[in-house]
Amino acid sequence: MNTIKPQGKVILAGAGPGDPDLISVKAANYLQQADVVLTDRLVSKEIIARYVKPSASVIEVGKQCRRGVSTPQATINELLIHYAQQGKFVVRLKGGDIAFYSNVFDELETLVANQIPYEIVPGITAASGASACAGIPLTARDHATAVRFLTYYKSTVVKDTYWKELAATDDTLVFYMSSETLDDLVNKLIENGIAEDIQLAVIEQASTPFQQVYVSNVHKYADTLKGQSFLSPSLVIIGKVVNLHQSFNWFAGSDIREYYFQPLTAQVETMVKKDTNKQYVSRA
Repeated sequence: MNTIKPQGKVILAGAGPGDPDLISVKAANYLQQADVVLTDRLVSKEIIARYVKPSASVIEVGKQCRRGVSTPQATINELLIHYAQQGKFVVRLKGGDIAFYSNVFDELETLVANQIPYEIVPGITAASGASACAGIPLTARDHATAVRFLTYYKSTVVKDTYWKELAATDDTLVFYMSSETLDDLVNKLIENGIAEDIQLAVIEQASTPFQQVYVSNVHKYADTLKGQSFLSPSLVIIGKVVNLHQSFNWFAGSDIREYYFQPLTAQVETMVKKDTNKQYVSRA
């Protein structure tokens, strides 16, 4: 007698920037249905406690960008396929939005290659969460008409020819994953002639109880913030809109500098048993 193999599904969902109340209703509803949740480090523990049913498996597959323990993308891909092929309803939960500077492309390719049904659920990205909670409208009238989302975690990400354009633009610049390279980032902008009146803000652990906002004139950065270590995650906003922070800073953060998202202490081991009958295609 032939048995019908159960059909699993993967939901790729954004959890928002940190505040557990900023997750979407749709993502929360899917978490309540999940058999398995693969969660990033930058997801509030309260979201898991509030929405995930006790019988579900919760697996932390976070990454820490050059800081010790981190889950390889290939392992995450493998886990997605492993559980989906068992007929499980899987939620892959990422901090912020699912597609802003994440590895969703690798995961999408893997799901398509293995013919796994999936759905993408957007979330509030870090740029929106950080700017809102710092009182910095990204395209405020008379301050900026456009915003650029960038990253500068290594020198090859932004080409030398592009720095001159970034230094000259009136667009708001939002840099993800760039707090560790901020000294060099600022130097590049100054070397390429950024205006004397441009400000920058570093929003640390945005929308969480431990949010901190650091503001400096770009040209005075060396005297104010140079060499400072910022807690992860931190987002950098550069442009005329940063001047609005003082007027519209409504969010009361804490004077205590602690990690809201705790660093990972153990690496996830693959749970896929070697099975010659199981066909798995890796796209990592």
